[in-house]
Amino acid sequence: MELRDLPGVDTLTGDVAPRLPYPLPEPVVVAFARQAIDEARRVILAGGEADPVTIALDSLLPLASSRPRRVLNATGVLLHTNLGRAPLAAPAAAVAADQAVGYLNLEVDLATGARGGRGRYTAELLKTVTGAEAAMVVNNNAGALLLSLAALAGGQRVLVSRGELIEIGGSFRLPDLMASSGAILDEVGTTNRTRLADYEKSVEGAAAVLKVHPSNYRVEGFTEEVGYGELARLAASAAIPFIADVGSGLLDIRTPWLEGPPPSWLAGEPGVRQTLEAGASVVLFSGDKLLGGPQAGVIVGRADAVNTIRRHPMARALRVDGTTQAALITTLESYAAGDGSAIPFWAMATMDLAELTARSTAFAATIGEAAQVIDSHSVPGAGSVPGEMIPSPAIRINCDADVVWHGLLSSAPPVLARRKQGALEIDLRTIPSGNDSAIASLLLELLG
Repeated sequence: MELRDLPGVDTLTGDVAPRLPYPLPEPVVVAFARQAIDEARRVILAGGEADPVTIALDSLLPLASSRPRRVLNATGVLLHTNLGRAPLAAPAAAVAADQAVGYLNLEVDLATGARGGRGRYTAELLKTVTGAEAAMVVNNNAGALLLSLAALAGGQRVLVSRGELIEIGGSFRLPDLMASSGAILDEVGTTNRTRLADYEKSVEGAAAVLKVHPSNYRVEGFTEEVGYGELARLAASAAIPFIADVGSGLLDIRTPWLEGPPPSWLAGEPGVRQTLEAGASVVLFSGDKLLGGPQAGVIVGRADAVNTIRRHPMARALRVDGTTQAALITTLESYAAGDGSAIPFWAMATMDLAELTARSTAFAATIGEAAQVIDSHSVPGAGSVPGEMIPSPAIRINCDADVVWHGLLSSAPPVLARRKQGALEIDLRTIPSGNDSAIASLLLELLG
């Protein structure tokens, strides 16, 4: 191609727009078309070959694919961080949508018309379901930890086990977050073994004791850690707060919202209520993990500690918006009413194994000889209950796994499956049952 053959911006825009998997606003496409023509001109002037259509699509296709849209999750990872973690219950989503398209009494007392306290009702719900004296909500659990440390121990020493200074997804390092609060980390113990005596040696002059639940890994073998009750008593004896970051947000280890005993895969997961009963000053947890609500960071605990945190200037910067609060309220109301089993996470996690097997068998029969049902497992995901698995059948499909996987991902709606040992696997635990036939038809088409 020579310079005189380069298309105009309007022509190139008309060429590339129909090839995008999702329509983008015309000004966006025009801007990329203009950049593509400029790039092609530079290449041609340097003596090379350039196709402006290819250049434009190389930039626009990834951009169009990154536009948020609904995805069907066939991975069996219930809380898939890359897919938004916990799907909201329909009532929670409906309430959030209703309040998002109008006005709401975010900070108005409807009984008097005067300005009211933001989040008052949410706090009362949290007190009801956890047994805490006080509660507040911020944007996420990292924000809850940042704010709690800044308010309770800014500029002072905080004792934390060396084995709890974790790094999670996206190279996010907990020590960096904690240090940014202004608190001075005082690491005690070793990576695999920390004893009460390690804390006792350093507690004098410390401002707080912190325990962080290792959300995305577990240490096995020659290990030792100090329990919540022991740390609470140590902190109390030193007249300093004990901050417990339990991460996943299991409200109660007894799971009273479920029929029968707690699922075996929850063994060892700390409960918010039990951690408070053990003496923690404040307990921090996520709203979008085991709680099954929207992204939020929840702080519950003693009234004096929570009020100190609430008054910190950083609290305003980290607060949640009204629609998030509406979705969280509806989620908490389900627990308060004893209906937590209807929350999508718990509905998926406790799905009847026979029902799943029957669905998987029917799905495999639709695909034919290329598919077989195998014993497998789902996982809670998002760093919740690390290392634990939920028995679950999967449909193993013998095919060119990479080709079919990408084909599913580029469908409408996109379907994310898992690739394992050269084959494709579909786990229906994370797929609403009404989508089985559509996914099976898509697979048949991709299999040729």
